[in-house]
Amino acid sequence: MTTYLFTPPPVVAIPVKGSAEQYPVRRIFCVGRNYEAHAKEMGVQVDREAPFYFTKAHDTYVPSGASVAYPPGTLNYHYEMELVFVIGKAGFEISKESALDHVFGYACGLDMTRRDLQLAAREQRRPWDLGKDFEESAVISDIVPAADIGHPGKGAIELCVNGKTRQSSDLSLLIHGVADLVAHLSRFYHLTPGDVIFTGTPEGVGPVVAGDRIEGSIANVGSISLNIKQA
Repeated sequence: MTTYLFTPPPVVAIPVKGSAEQYPVRRIFCVGRNYEAHAKEMGVQVDREAPFYFTKAHDTYVPSGASVAYPPGTLNYHYEMELVFVIGKAGFEISKESALDHVFGYACGLDMTRRDLQLAAREQRRPWDLGKDFEESAVISDIVPAADIGHPGKGAIELCVNGKTRQSSDLSLLIHGVADLVAHLSRFYHLTPGDVIFTGTPEGVGPVVAGDRIEGSIANVGSISLNIKQA
């Protein structure tokens, strides 16, 4: 019988809409600068040749509707509304033509960001970990199976803060679509069920403070919300 120095953490899992089963999270990949207008507002040029990625620990996951504390170490805490997809079938060096066969479903996501720490790291050509990979930074709604909704390639993606629209775009403006991302990422990783991919955010990102409420939606996928706790 195996014994441990401490109690292992519980399995991190995302609810699946219409099912009692949940989706256990293995890894979280995030795509950077995947909408041209967002790249421009961040002051960088778009590379349309290949996507790039950063990661978040699986236990940064937070369910939609949660209340989270304003994170430590930052004075510029930002929202980023995103389409999320999850892998349902393992594969390596997957072709673009068969890529969508490996996608189990879709969700709304908030890539919460310590923007000041991210930009400081970028200026020094250092990794973005402190700005991106921190507790309660990967907010994800219930997963909707692709078997129920298909594979969304267009549709409104929007976010409001305290009832005021801050982001409004369309999935058709993604530089690298879901099939492209599966094909590209699988050249570097053996993708398996449990892998979660944030696809990037459109323009309109900005700060939130204690007491704010974030609400977002993606056409045919669902909605998401997050409350920032009062200090």
